[in-house]
Amino acid sequence: MDFNSGQWGFLLSFACACAELSCPAPGLALGIVMQPMYPAVSRWIEVLWPESPGLSSGYLSSKPAEVGAGHLPMELSEKGGVENNGFVQNEAFEDTDTGSQEEMPEKCTVDVDPMAVEEPVLKPYAGMPKEVLLQFSSQARYRVTREILFWLIIAGSVVLVCATIAIIALSPKCLYWWQASPIYQIYPRSFKDSNMDGNGDLKGIQEKLDHITSLNIKTVWITSFFKSPLKDLGYGAEDFYDVDPIFGSMKDFENLIAAIHEKGLKVIVDFIPNHTSDKHRWFQLSRNGTGKFADYYIWQDCPAAGGSAVPPNNWVSVFGGSSWQFDDVRKQCYFHQFGKEQPDLNFRNPAVQQEIHDIIKFWLGKGVDGFSFSAVKFLLEATHLRDEPPVKKDGASITAYSQLYHDYTTTQVGLHDIIRSFRHTMNGFSTEPGRYRFMGSIDDEKEDIEATMMYYGTTFIQEADFPFNFNLINMKNLSGNSVFEAVDSWMKNMPAGKWPNWAVGSPNAARISSRIGKEYINVMNMLLLTLPGTPVTYYGEEIGMENIASANATLPGKSPMQWDGKINAGFTEGNSSWLPVNPNYQSVNVEIQSSRSNSTLGLYRALTSLRSRELPLNRGWMCHIWNDSNVFVYVRELDGLARVFMMVLNFGREATIDLKAKAPNLPSEAVIRLSTHFSNAGKVVNTQLIKTEKGEGLVLEYKTAKHVHTMDAFRGKCFVAEKACYSKAFNLLYMNC
Repeated sequence: MDFNSGQWGFLLSFACACAELSCPAPGLALGIVMQPMYPAVSRWIEVLWPESPGLSSGYLSSKPAEVGAGHLPMELSEKGGVENNGFVQNEAFEDTDTGSQEEMPEKCTVDVDPMAVEEPVLKPYAGMPKEVLLQFSSQARYRVTREILFWLIIAGSVVLVCATIAIIALSPKCLYWWQASPIYQIYPRSFKDSNMDGNGDLKGIQEKLDHITSLNIKTVWITSFFKSPLKDLGYGAEDFYDVDPIFGSMKDFENLIAAIHEKGLKVIVDFIPNHTSDKHRWFQLSRNGTGKFADYYIWQDCPAAGGSAVPPNNWVSVFGGSSWQFDDVRKQCYFHQFGKEQPDLNFRNPAVQQEIHDIIKFWLGKGVDGFSFSAVKFLLEATHLRDEPPVKKDGASITAYSQLYHDYTTTQVGLHDIIRSFRHTMNGFSTEPGRYRFMGSIDDEKEDIEATMMYYGTTFIQEADFPFNFNLINMKNLSGNSVFEAVDSWMKNMPAGKWPNWAVGSPNAARISSRIGKEYINVMNMLLLTLPGTPVTYYGEEIGMENIASANATLPGKSPMQWDGKINAGFTEGNSSWLPVNPNYQSVNVEIQSSRSNSTLGLYRALTSLRSRELPLNRGWMCHIWNDSNVFVYVRELDGLARVFMMVLNFGREATIDLKAKAPNLPSEAVIRLSTHFSNAGKVVNTQLIKTEKGEGLVLEYKTAKHVHTMDAFRGKCFVAEKACYSKAFNLLYMNC
């Protein structure tokens, strides 16, 4: 305990008085005087007079009588001995007391003025016991401070929780993996051969994953690889649970999935549930009428007439000719929407539907991140088997698919219930964070956009995440007007809140360069990668590959990937490939274009990089500004962000346009962010005089406080999916702006 100067003076005076009076126990005497402060000074007494007995040693005399007014009388037992200087520690003293222990001690009396003793102030100190601590904790200055700190902590916690809830409530939904980057579609037989047999395989895909990541792509779409007799290029599966040996083994597939996921990519695969191969075990059992498999396919009696079977009706297959085929084993006709080697499954049989669900579960269990369900509009047929109405009622023989209206063989009642059941099964594998399973559908209703949109499902019942969009592939001619119509048709018919997608190439279509011309490759890729939604790139389009010559109409767009200028374009180290390599492979290949920044591949990478970095291109508004026979112009913008991107794309002849006249609030100047003419990047253009050459594309950047989608003149010309707004103050996205 600390003492003030008055207390120290008193103690020293008292010690000196005791020394002069030869008090035998000055510490004891002092203790008597300081008894009211004993807890605070006892330790000091023991240090000052270590030879003195403690206050509890019994040396105290009985309570002294009053000596005089204002004084405290006390009796001290005197003991003979040397004088002890209590302020000198560790000093040796020789005991010279020779007196008798039975000698009665003399009495000495010391008068102490109680007014001279100041009550000591007790202060907190380190290591204080609980009893002392409690004395301070109840004091106002400590209690109030403690309560203030407590309520500040409570208030801060409440504010933090409320802010977190507000941010979560106001934040837009994060984009799914299938929305955040382009999808890269691979035809595995033509991508990369790893074992020199001339056929691309799964190991080959694994070898080239670095090329896919270099494109800023996060999703790989692998077309059919199931075990198959390879009729119709493998789309009729012999075994849905196995990999065709031409592509490798199940172990190769598992290794590929692991490698894809290790690189942070996702993989979706093709699945055609409509039919199987006639080599499939189910069909072999069905044609023999074995157990439950007897009704796995669609069988009908077809009586013989003139030595040949007569089909039950006039239904025609997609490939032409009757869609009924007589089977010599069962002595009935089976139904096939495609080739005769691909009999249709009977989806009105619940056991068949369960088989398909089991297949879905099997591959999802293998690590597949999603499916593209193809040919889904053919899953059901009318049970009444009536003839389909002809397009022309001229009595001509019906042999071609285009000669009939397919009212009874496509999109029948109950079809979407089946699609929803697929979605339900896949949702069972989407419960883990980050493991949402994508579902796409392919039906390609060229003439019925509303039928295509039904595959999105409804607001309350989900089906596909999106039906694949082939509007840009199906254009009959190329112009600024036709591109606008293809884009506008999808965006206007798409249900609110759904996500668009775009493709400019596929295994079943001619390549861009062969379909519309080499001069439009770059501008088509620019269109693909700047439209809202998910772009789908067919392998080879990133370098501008062209068709090969082939008598088979389904093969020209499936030629081997051109990796370098070596023999067979680096596709295989074998002597030959399953299809010939395009002769232009020495100038059109990945290796040579990777070394040139002004190549088709260089532009593709720049566009995907820009798309991934810039919010307006990622999830902002799209507003149509202008279109004519030559150009298509639109902007991408985001609420709260002043930076806007304008695309000026030429799909016709050289043209000059005054965009300031089309949208008066546009700034007078804009900067070229990217151009198909690479040397123009970074230049400033006058928006009243923008000139583009044939096949040229410009990505312009400007800043404005007045967005196009807020202008009355453009209402009905703007679309947005997954709306979000940007807060510059907090650098985050929010909704309800």
